[in-house]
Amino acid sequence: MDKGRIRLTGETLTLEELERIAVYGENVEVVEEAWERVRAARKLIFDLDKRGVAVYGLNRGVGWNKDKKVFAQFYDRYNRNLLRSHMIGVGPECSQEEVRAMLAVRLNGFLCGHTGVSEEIVEYYLEFINRGIHPIVKKRGSVGEADIGTLSGIGLVIIGEGEAWYANERMSGGEALKRAGLVPLLLGPKDGLGVVSSNAQGAAFAALGLIEAKRFVERYRCVFCLALEGLNGVMDPMDETVNRERKFSGQIESAKKCREILKGSYLLEPSQERALQDPLSFRGQSAVTGAVTDALSYAERQLETELNSTDDNPCLLPEEDRMCGSANFEPLSWVLAVEMVSTGLAHMSKMICQQLLRIGDPGFTKLNRFLTPEEGAVIAYGTIQKTFSCLDAENRMYAGPCSLDFLSMAGHIEDLASNSTMVSCNMRKIIDNLYYMAAIELMHAAQAVDLRKPTSLGFGTGKLFEAYRRVVPFLEEDRDLSCDIEKTYEFLKGYNTSKI
Repeated sequence: MDKGRIRLTGETLTLEELERIAVYGENVEVVEEAWERVRAARKLIFDLDKRGVAVYGLNRGVGWNKDKKVFAQFYDRYNRNLLRSHMIGVGPECSQEEVRAMLAVRLNGFLCGHTGVSEEIVEYYLEFINRGIHPIVKKRGSVGEADIGTLSGIGLVIIGEGEAWYANERMSGGEALKRAGLVPLLLGPKDGLGVVSSNAQGAAFAALGLIEAKRFVERYRCVFCLALEGLNGVMDPMDETVNRERKFSGQIESAKKCREILKGSYLLEPSQERALQDPLSFRGQSAVTGAVTDALSYAERQLETELNSTDDNPCLLPEEDRMCGSANFEPLSWVLAVEMVSTGLAHMSKMICQQLLRIGDPGFTKLNRFLTPEEGAVIAYGTIQKTFSCLDAENRMYAGPCSLDFLSMAGHIEDLASNSTMVSCNMRKIIDNLYYMAAIELMHAAQAVDLRKPTSLGFGTGKLFEAYRRVVPFLEEDRDLSCDIEKTYEFLKGYNTSKI
């Protein structure tokens, strides 16, 4: 089947398109108007050089060496040395999907027309995506004030050095170019700086993380609704009118989706055994999940601004025939948004833990302790609390605001930072932990439903329960729960909620 093709303009890249490029391997093409902007910026670079204008990263060094001259006969050598000296990252290595995302983010940034790199550099980013050349890029080494310590891995492959994956095989950068029918490039003025001075790594991680977070929230919502049925819980907090009066869009939407999932459920019928009100962890689910949804919407808007604007310093302004030093590499506007999402996800983590503690308690469920099918003979979920407690502790740590942790570097000329890559990685670690925690909740929810034997499940929860029981059976006798957790985790990560 032919791959799709995403049109890059420098102005319209969405998170969904970035995922299609990075995860699903779709190819890209560049519109002619964007190529014209690239050429105009490159022409301005040479015009400024001829006029003797001091340009950071062109005829002057970078960082603390900003006052050191770089002469034209040494442009290629200087730019090669810039890439080599900035190859300072440490493991682990980025996945090929993450590298594809970085390539697409930086390529789209070039197309804004404010970088000044050669047209050939831009073409190689395009070719790397479409031919499947994925440079080896280290995950750690950036402080998030442009990812200069890690993106150099891409630049080294462009000049035939470094390492890359090609055709599912790891090889030297030069061999990857040769097999793909390409040759190493010579570097001109500002090419090296244009490659490394970008937030492409942190933005790529954040984009993939926000997509993962949105999907997790949808899948968790189905698990929660099944847990509510296992609890014999109260539907009142999902009432349409009461949530509309609260006016928060995320909460309104979350409650609506829960009502859809639970359509036809026995919970809609009165019950003498049902509590008047559930614990807050169940009662406030739509509000908490809705708050995370609102945070995700804000973060997505901020990040899509990053994806479709320049983060270059200096910033080339061809229409005004000038160059201007800038702080456009500062990503704090979207970094703070991602940290807000992480805080919201950590609240969800705590909420899931509290739900799990309640659903294993006969005082709330009127079922057997720890959902055992036979008290005194089967332990069931009596010790699994330790697992989700451990994961929740990790989530609290990852949600901490690490954007505040930096040193003054490069002779004190670089005395601010945001740790954007770490912020984004921490968010994704929380999401992965949450999948394990939601998996444990699904195990509890399905067990409670089996023990309760309700007259009917909801439209969405019935589908979830039936699909899940084909993967993990009812816990009738004690067994290796690590296997059940892992199977449930994999099931949940692949569960399709689109038809609910």
